[in-house]
Amino acid sequence: MIEILKKLFGIAPKVSFAELVREGATIIDVRTKGEYAGGHIRGSVNIPLDKLVANMGKLKKNKAVITCCASGARSASAKGILTSHGFTNVHNGGSWFSLERKLD
Repeated sequence: MIEILKKLFGIAPKVSFAELVREGATIIDVRTKGEYAGGHIRGSVNIPLDKLVANMGKLKKNKAVITCCASGARSASAKGILTSHGFTNVHNGGSWFSLERKLD
């Protein structure tokens, strides 16, 4: 019963984004090119949300993916898109600025 409630309310175990990156996760920043140019996480890949489906071939399904954007809304959408296309190890990192602090 508890597991059902956790899934229903989106409660999941805490993820160590720093650990995922150390293990080779790819950080996908789904903001526009202009937003990305204004600041981003070093080593992240910029694939704007509206171009994500067309660029999925650049990503490896067997590797962890962390999505980020300005606030967390587009990265949540990106996670859903990737999951619906067979990616199984996808994490919404939320805002790129807060994710960057979690990687230190």
